[in-house]
Amino acid sequence: FWLKVKPSLAKGSGSTSKHSPPSFLLPTMGRVIRGSRKGKSLIFTAKTRLRKGAVKLRVLDYTERHGYAKGIVKQIMHDPGRGAPLAEVHFRNPYKYKLDKELWVAVEGLYTGQFVYCGAKARLEVGNCMPLGKMPEGTVVSMCEEKASDRGRLARASGCNCMVVGHSDDGRKTRIRLPSGSRKTVPSTCRAVIGIVAGGGRLDKPVLKAGNNHHKYKVKRNCWPRVRGSAMNPVEHPHGGGNHQHVGHPTTMSRDAVPGQKVGLIAARRTGILRGGKKK
Repeated sequence: FWLKVKPSLAKGSGSTSKHSPPSFLLPTMGRVIRGSRKGKSLIFTAKTRLRKGAVKLRVLDYTERHGYAKGIVKQIMHDPGRGAPLAEVHFRNPYKYKLDKELWVAVEGLYTGQFVYCGAKARLEVGNCMPLGKMPEGTVVSMCEEKASDRGRLARASGCNCMVVGHSDDGRKTRIRLPSGSRKTVPSTCRAVIGIVAGGGRLDKPVLKAGNNHHKYKVKRNCWPRVRGSAMNPVEHPHGGGNHQHVGHPTTMSRDAVPGQKVGLIAARRTGILRGGKKK
């Protein structure tokens, strides 16, 4: 990398070699580290060419708010880079003579040819989509909305699910338990699909060899294999260099550090292992 300097400042320091850069170009030290390149470079973007499409619930309309819409599961398919299978659900458009084809995350027990119902008056059955306020406590759901009519944001990965924990007295808010175990309060008008996302237990099978990871991440994005910073040279990473592979300084880093320096435990409130288990 070369830093431009005004010619008037660099007139005295001229090099006469024909292969060297002009005298007003001076070299700068360092190299752009991997974390900085990920923000700009196109080689780290996700591989989307073979993917089936965005996974969303139906657009919320009058039919769903006051009744129900009937759909049919046409096919269940694999989506490259996603652990959970997808279901293609066809609905009849309520306003025009055409079909609305939606892509949902398939739940366990869903099959092709199954009729699914979406709306406030749908029945509490696996595969149906209805507002959280209409579900009893203890219902297991997936593809849950975070805000009303955002078409599904929570519990979409394989084997994940949310659970309805409780409702507020006025019926406007619903408390749900997320896959992480934490609890969240969302509006009762948020919709969700009843059931657990299919494809669970995917991580129970051991990887066994690097080739399996190679194929797994090839269809996702360029994020594997990941070289440790301490295994690099000093020019490539702040943790690099040294006669032994060691960091040599604290790995905590301030929130307002400059790019190229901002690696490690950024703005850490605490470090070390968690002792004593989680508090409920």
